[in-house]
Amino acid sequence: MLYFLALLIGIVAGLRAMTAPAAIAFAAHYGLLSLSGTWLAFLGYRWTPWILLLLAIGELVTDQLPTTPSRKVPVQFGTRILMGVITGGAIGVAAGSLWVGAIVGAIGAVIGTLGGSAARARMAAAFGKDRPAALIEDVVAIAAAVLIVLALP
Repeated sequence: MLYFLALLIGIVAGLRAMTAPAAIAFAAHYGLLSLSGTWLAFLGYRWTPWILLLLAIGELVTDQLPTTPSRKVPVQFGTRILMGVITGGAIGVAAGSLWVGAIVGAIGAVIGTLGGSAARARMAAAFGKDRPAALIEDVVAIAAAVLIVLALP
């Protein structure tokens, strides 16, 4: 079950790169996810969730700009995979293997990046403009991140 949650948080990272680590940081900070003794312990530090929340909000705003590059360009894609690795690995710690969680999270990030791009393109075509599709994607990513965190044991 936990590795499935690692896959799902990776998908969230593919949709919105900073939403996934912000959600995991809040989970770690409030004791829903124990990362002590791992290199991911910094996610539970006092200021980490708030910094990541600000970055996630910034991402939600910049995603609406017409000059924002595609999520499939190397830097954007790589960032999403890295966030999938970190967040999937964090959930993997609870499941018994940081590395299995990290790999599953990376796979989820690829699925989220490519699938999210395709779904958004179809929704934008159906709406005749991109903004409604982007807002729907925002809501899906945030809701999924919250539900994943609440599903942690």
